[in-house]
Amino acid sequence: METKMSVGFTVKKKFVAALICGLIVLGAMVGVFGMTGTALALPLGGMGDFYVQFDKLEGKGFEMLPQIGETGNSDASPMVRNKIEEATVYNLLIYKDLKLPDGKWIRVNIKGTQPTEIHGLIQDARYIEANLQFSNLGIHEKNTDDYTKNWSQSAEKVTITNAKIVTDYLFQTMVKLQGAKISIESIDKPETIN
Repeated sequence: METKMSVGFTVKKKFVAALICGLIVLGAMVGVFGMTGTALALPLGGMGDFYVQFDKLEGKGFEMLPQIGETGNSDASPMVRNKIEEATVYNLLIYKDLKLPDGKWIRVNIKGTQPTEIHGLIQDARYIEANLQFSNLGIHEKNTDDYTKNWSQSAEKVTITNAKIVTDYLFQTMVKLQGAKISIESIDKPETIN
């Protein structure tokens, strides 16, 4: 003798209504980002190394601090934390290498084809290769037990050219990425910089 046991039930009308409302809200958010190219409070972090490249960055309100942070390989690696109040970035490319379940590798690319405007940039970098130019650079040192407060560097303006940065945390209060191109490509192996 077979017995059927009912654990729960779904009201189809409510489910379909909730699904449609959710898709409409998601579509509206994507549409607003697509039309304006603007996103608010955009954090990237906790997923290992990713790479940032650009031809030129012009920034105001620069500050650099020592930092210990999490990377894809370590719970505590030495880094520098860069903060910039306002920045304009030319030819921005952000990419991340990801391993698929089948063992193959892909690279996710986000490219800005027009100047990218950023407000409230915070970035933890473990590798920086670039040309740097500062306006009114100051280096501040304090004698404390907390290494993150022992020294800092600040400047009214910073210009960074031909940059390649390995970062593990990136946050922007507001980013305007007009003409963004997002692509995925197959790669043989991930890029590594020690």
